[in-house]
Formats: sequence, structure tokens, C-alpha cells
Amino acid sequence: MFGIFYLKSLYFIDSMVYKEEKIQVPRFNEASGFYTTKKRSRIMSRISGKNTKPEIMFRKAIWAKGVRYRVNNKQLPGRPDISIKKYKLAIFIDGEFWHGYNWEEKKHSIKSNKGFWIPKIERNMQRDKEVNQQLYDMDYTVFRFWGKDIKTDLDRCINDVLVFITSGTFP
Repeated sequence: MFGIFYLKSLYFIDSMVYKEEKIQVPRFNEASGFYTTKKRSRIMSRISGKNTKPEIMFRKAIWAKGVRYRVNNKQLPGRPDISIKKYKLAIFIDGEFWHGYNWEEKKHSIKSNKGFWIPKIERNMQRDKEVNQQLYDMDYTVFRFWGKDIKTDLDRCINDVLVFITSGTFP
């Protein structure tokens, strides 16, 4: 799958009424039964949420095609990685672990701190749906690409966006 595209009609059918109860994620601290070493804490602190390699690859490629955009626009729900106001387009580049790629199979492979990580990732997935709905309500079109797709097939991802921009429809 190269991206998740939300056409207004499809999105309307799939999740017109999105009223799920929010998943509660336990606090990651010693009082909740989670223990971390200083090494693990340092590793986790170095994980960036912005300007990841796939995001930068995508931004450079789309800029080279003459498309101008905004990065992490605070005025839009979810702060899309790339937003193009002229076309009412929001683009997210999601990391596979954090956003639950192939989640039903992968969640069984988590070995440590399952009580934290499973609800954490499921809440991220739930938040993605909420953000998609909010953007849809603002008449935005949402593109979601997996980081691995950007790394392995950047041209197709860029082409999908360019086809939408030039024709107003999905490829």
C-alpha cells in the first residue's frame, strides 16, 4: 500500500460518525510499573517527530517539481508534515512503528512493556482517524504515506500527489 487516500465520498462512507471512546495510555513512569535505564531513556529522547529522513526526501522531491508547501502547519489539526493551502491538501508521512503499520500482526511481536506500547500505538492510530475527520470537515484532502514507501518508491508517492494537484482526483 503506497498511501492512504481519503476521497470525500469514501471517507464519508467509512467514518462519517467517528465517536470512539479515547484509548487511555498509561503513564510511562516508575509509579505505573515501568522502569527504564538511562541508556533506554537517552535512545528514546533522540527519536525525532519532525524532519525525519522520509519527510525530508519527500519535501525535496516535491519542491523540485515546483510545488510550494508549508511544513508542520500549526493552524491545521494534527500539524500535517506538508500542507498545501491552495489545493486544501494535507500530507502525512507516518513511521511504521508509531502509527501501526500491519498492526494486527505486529502487535504480537512487542516483547517488553506491552501494557504501555500497545495502547500507545492504538491511541496514535485512533488520533490519526480523528485528525483525518477534522481535516475532512475542513474540506481538506488527506494523503498518508508510510515512511518505507517514501524510501523505496518516492517517485510513485510524488506522482500520486502531482496527479491530485493537476486533476483534483486521485490516481
